[in-house]
Amino acid sequence: MLNVPQKSLADGKILQGVADGVGIITFNNPDKRNAMSLEMWEGFGQALTDLRDDPDVRVVVLAGGEKAFVSGADISQFEKVRHNAEASEEYSRRSADHRALLADYPKPTIACIRGFCLGGGMQIAMLADIRISSLSGQFGIPAAKLGIAYGYDGLRHLVSLVGPSWARLIMYTGMRIDSAEALRIGLVDRVLPDAELWDATMEIARTIAGNAPLAIKAAKITIAQVLKDPADRDMPAIRQIGIDCMDSEDFREGRRAFMEKRKPDFKGR
Repeated sequence: MLNVPQKSLADGKILQGVADGVGIITFNNPDKRNAMSLEMWEGFGQALTDLRDDPDVRVVVLAGGEKAFVSGADISQFEKVRHNAEASEEYSRRSADHRALLADYPKPTIACIRGFCLGGGMQIAMLADIRISSLSGQFGIPAAKLGIAYGYDGLRHLVSLVGPSWARLIMYTGMRIDSAEALRIGLVDRVLPDAELWDATMEIARTIAGNAPLAIKAAKITIAQVLKDPADRDMPAIRQIGIDCMDSEDFREGRRAFMEKRKPDFKGR
């Protein structure tokens, strides 16, 4: 998928690279269908931090392999790290720190999904701004089959995407749904043939990377506030990012480029 140098994290189970202003994080544990261990969560968090702090990266793509995006948590670790409520609380705290990075990520994120996207993999995908699936995508949250409570944040995102009735059906049954059903209920945004998925995802990512970063930041901040209860919305933050856009060098560059009929060169300031 990615023919550029990649940084190896979590003993190679998380890969990180950059191409054309696009950061790519790859889940790379095919023997376990990219089931997430604590070490992988920590590597994922490190990759998110590195790409967040890289000024050349304007958008981040999350991808798995041919057969799985992320198939959930690594259940083989459960006897050691999630065998009771106290241990599970510690596991959740450690993994939650890295999920919080993605939830509050300042740059646009895209989940590029092939094959299994289950449990914790669904949580990662739902935290991304955009979800693009191949025809082979399979989605589900088998918490009820394992005796696990999925948690408030995961269910809040699920309800916001598919509504409460579908959230109940998914959670009560632990059922899997295919990519066509996922598209129909709003869980994913686009479905493409497997052979077209990566190129189409990268085309969208490069388009985002070529647009004005402050304008995208304004959209991301405002949409996040729209989703909050009115009393919790930070209207001053929305007003401030609007002012920042109108006063920016990029706004002047956008106007000049339009008048000169050329592609703008945005700097993010």
